[in-house]
Amino acid sequence: MTGPGISSQTLVVLTALSAEPAAWRHGYDIAKETGLKSGTLYPILIRLADRGVVEACWEAEQPAGRPRRHLYRLTAEGRTLAHAAVRTAVDGSRSQPVRPRPMAPGRPRLRPEGSS
Repeated sequence: MTGPGISSQTLVVLTALSAEPAAWRHGYDIAKETGLKSGTLYPILIRLADRGVVEACWEAEQPAGRPRRHLYRLTAEGRTLAHAAVRTAVDGSRSQPVRPRPMAPGRPRLRPEGSS
């Protein structure tokens, strides 16, 4: 979890939406930006909408050759939450020391070329 009850995936979605908080975004565009699969992204968007953080609507008109899509954007409450969550995550990552991962037993340590 990142921040107060916010998963890292939810934080990525909030960050993407907060780049242009008043703009309506297609789920597909959010998926491309965040790298999240639809099975992860859409449940997050639904939960955020249920909590009043994101508002969702259908496209106004049926585009030729494809079905209408849902559009998403942050609510005023969502903008506040996104800003606080991103700030908490950034502040938290600055205070976390970076520790090297332990080597697996029996695996040789790799050396840069030219070193002995």
